[in-house]
Amino acid sequence: MIDIVVVAAVVLVVGHDHPIVAADPDVWFNCGATNYTARSAYESNLERLIAGLAKNASTPSLFGKGAAGAAPDTVYGVALCRGDLPNASACGDCVAGASRVARRACPLAEDVVVADDAGCQLRFSGHDILNRSSNSTTTTTNADDAMVLMNTENITQPMLPGWDPGNADSVAIITNIIKVLVQETARTAAYNSSPPPPATTTYYATGRMDVSATFPTLYSMAQCTPDLRPGGCWRCLQSINDMTTRYFAGRRGGRILGLWCNFRYETYPFYKGQPMRRIGSSGADAVAPAVAANAVASPPGEKHKRRRRRSKVMAMATIFPLLGSFCCVIFCFGLVRRYKKGEVSLQGDMNMQTDEEALAWGREACSSEFTSFKLSQVLDATNNFSEDNKLGKGGFGPVYKGQFSDGSEIAVKRLVASHSGQGFTEFRNEIQLIAKLQHTNLVKLLGCCYQGEEKILIYEYLPNKSLDFFIFDERRRVTLNWNNRLAIIEGIAHGLLYLHKHSRLRVIHRDLKASNILLDCEMNPKISDFGLARIFSSNDKEENTKRIVGTYGYMAPEYASEGLFSIKSDVFSFGVLILEIVSGKRNSGFHQCGDFFTLLGYAWQLWKE
Repeated sequence: MIDIVVVAAVVLVVGHDHPIVAADPDVWFNCGATNYTARSAYESNLERLIAGLAKNASTPSLFGKGAAGAAPDTVYGVALCRGDLPNASACGDCVAGASRVARRACPLAEDVVVADDAGCQLRFSGHDILNRSSNSTTTTTNADDAMVLMNTENITQPMLPGWDPGNADSVAIITNIIKVLVQETARTAAYNSSPPPPATTTYYATGRMDVSATFPTLYSMAQCTPDLRPGGCWRCLQSINDMTTRYFAGRRGGRILGLWCNFRYETYPFYKGQPMRRIGSSGADAVAPAVAANAVASPPGEKHKRRRRRSKVMAMATIFPLLGSFCCVIFCFGLVRRYKKGEVSLQGDMNMQTDEEALAWGREACSSEFTSFKLSQVLDATNNFSEDNKLGKGGFGPVYKGQFSDGSEIAVKRLVASHSGQGFTEFRNEIQLIAKLQHTNLVKLLGCCYQGEEKILIYEYLPNKSLDFFIFDERRRVTLNWNNRLAIIEGIAHGLLYLHKHSRLRVIHRDLKASNILLDCEMNPKISDFGLARIFSSNDKEENTKRIVGTYGYMAPEYASEGLFSIKSDVFSFGVLILEIVSGKRNSGFHQCGDFFTLLGYAWQLWKE
């Protein structure tokens, strides 16, 4: 089989004895290691196959596949043309030309891949490359079937501006931009069966992403063979998305030519016609704009129109009953003068256990509900709670990244000694709750450690940190387009619905906020931090408490002022969170706009207008 090969800049081959070569500046090919005999049955079958592929490709499908001859001299082949070719006959001509290049450049080679920038690719082999699997819809892009080309244009600067492999933020931002570009172009290719001219075949899409004024416009193209189903095309292109991180880190352009699907992106237009999908700040899939208060000055009439458009967006993204009580939230902010900003605790009727009772409970819970980890294991995993491993700090205490000896990554939350009273209650609460809750949008607790003064919770590690890391950062939030933000909102809603209705317990979280929404490697949201949560019986609808806990800005007015909480308290917090996701602004840090100092107040003003 043909190994995967990589071309960078002009021609740079990685890990292959039979390199890709450019027959001319616009044609790339790779010759396999096995040769056939001249004037043999295999050569005769190959000639018949290529003639058939060129003929089949000269149809509106722009695609041909087949086999010729009997074993052991059977030859298998696939030909595919790009969807922006002017007509079907041009596809047949391109395939015929590519075959001539292949025969000339790779004489007597059994396995050959040819990619012609004129708009076609050809693969033939003595191996059965047509046998994808027993289920043809579970198509993948295997390394054996992919040609990877990087920056084939002769450019002096192959990397995207801002790329710094030593800067984790730079790597995360640019990598995510490319992954979003692939994903959104792939989605259009897989689920758009009737593309507009000049495209003439299904499963073909082009895209354009406008990120910012200082970042180059990116152009993209994705395509699958038309014999796939939409789901098969999508899965094939998702495999390519996984490969882009490995091969295209920070590069200005590249392409992956698989047997059944392919993808390409560049910083210049390389396809014919207008893009079928705009992904960025100037189209339907635009990255969410800054909130209206930051807009540049406009003529009065135009400003009024824009303001009304923004009000509609805000209104649709907000739960109406919540905004009606914004005035009470302002009262909540008045309380900040009496209590420190952020996490607040008004001490009330806490029933503290003795140290002996707490120790006994902790050992029993950690051994019965979850895996009980030894302190030595946790210390080894976190390098003795090294500052280099520290991910952040919450009300419970610092959180560290760790890695066990088997390579599995974890997040370790450590109770600080100064919070031992309230902290132990939260520690116990989290274990008791998480043991009974299982949902894809809730963070997974792996185990705990209770040894001496140490009270430690061990979770699955989620590499994309928390939601606030993205939406409140000017550079990172451009990587979240509307589809991403909608998926995050829907995921949080599913998690809340489970807590309030579908779990074995009715649970009120009481501290839903952006920093408590963690994101996995695919940006799926997971609700975390159940230290302040309360369990309701099935008959209870609301409760009162003297101990008001949570974060100002997310608290429902009746909870902040009277200690009255219910599932509506979480829904209020969720409404605030939606506004923050849509606008990219913190509710508690929103600057003054007119008579309002909060994002909620400003949204209510827009709704009234």
